[in-house]
Amino acid sequence: MTFIDALATFTIGYPSLMAIVWTCGGIYYYFHWERSQSRRPALAEMPDPPRVTILVPCHNEGGNINETVDHLFRQNYANLEIIAINDGSRDDTGARLDALARQYPGLKVIHQENQGKAGAMNHGLSHATGDYIVGIDGDAVLDYDAVHWMVMHFLDSPKVGCVTGNPRVRTRSTAIGKIQTGEFSSIIGLIKRAQRIYGMVFTISGVICAFRHTALMQVQGWSTDMITEDIDVSWKLQLSGWQVRYEPRALCWVLMPETLRGLYKQRLRWAQGGAEAFLRHFTKAIRLSNRRFWPLILEYVISVVWCYSMLMLLITGLVSVLTGAIPWTEIELLRWFGGALVLLCLVQFVVSFAIDSRYDRGMIHCMFWCIWYPVFYWMLNMATVVVAFPKAVVRRRGQPAIWSSPDRGERFRE
Repeated sequence: MTFIDALATFTIGYPSLMAIVWTCGGIYYYFHWERSQSRRPALAEMPDPPRVTILVPCHNEGGNINETVDHLFRQNYANLEIIAINDGSRDDTGARLDALARQYPGLKVIHQENQGKAGAMNHGLSHATGDYIVGIDGDAVLDYDAVHWMVMHFLDSPKVGCVTGNPRVRTRSTAIGKIQTGEFSSIIGLIKRAQRIYGMVFTISGVICAFRHTALMQVQGWSTDMITEDIDVSWKLQLSGWQVRYEPRALCWVLMPETLRGLYKQRLRWAQGGAEAFLRHFTKAIRLSNRRFWPLILEYVISVVWCYSMLMLLITGLVSVLTGAIPWTEIELLRWFGGALVLLCLVQFVVSFAIDSRYDRGMIHCMFWCIWYPVFYWMLNMATVVVAFPKAVVRRRGQPAIWSSPDRGERFRE
């Protein structure tokens, strides 16, 4: 076997294996837990519900914050405290929040200089009185029963430190938006289901998550120098012995980029955040006491290696074909193996759509666009990881992580 043969085998074989793992994991999760679960909350089970604080960090969310807050005050949960943190917005977010506070006496508004999302969440946490803390973004719309479903996990076990919800893409007017609808189901949703089976979740969804207050205090809240505070707090909690669970019924409707530039900026930040969490927590994660975390570490390391191997394969293959070093027959064989991988991915999409359509029936209209996912998003994932990992290595520890949200599709909303 030549070097290129080995490289091609790994580059195609690894995502094929993971597609099988995620699909089988998602199917097992569905039949073991999800299928028998009610989709309507049993509110009578909580006549005296525990106190829940919802934190809403806002930075330049003037166009979205009214809708976000309005939906929070329609929650089917009786004991809520809502705190909105205006994180140095340059638009009219602050004025809108003050007006909303007059409209809703239960809304507490905090104004601060721009410190980033983690800083805003920590500031809000210092004012929170709830036993459980729910965090959502300032442009998100929370399903009316979401808080109930997440709180039930905390009541079920004192070991649960965090529950991540089920974000659904709202912006579906372009091909990029429709592809992401499938991605959030078949990739993000299935991965969380599969990871939940072996007990460790790589990352919560920062746009919709709930925490046990005491667990957050134990890990000292969110790290203000991490570019993705949600990945970091996921690792901190689990490495401290807390469970992280996934709750697909806790729906949250989110805005996502619908331009290539916006999508690249977002995924670059995600990739850098994963690398930063890996580099910071690696020595603790590999301890024998944290051996349940090892599958996540191994999966992450192999995925990074895969991105660089894919780049190497593309460069080597292109050079070899142009110089005639590889016969066209071998390229044809590679296309056959690539076709098998695409078929596996399509099976993964079919399974995920069948499961998640229970919560989002409109997503079925986006299924056709998912045929572009394997090519388009693999290239994007490769590019962002290859660029982001060195950035994470050289980034100075302690540097405040302040960033602005990329295009979230507002111009394309129907």
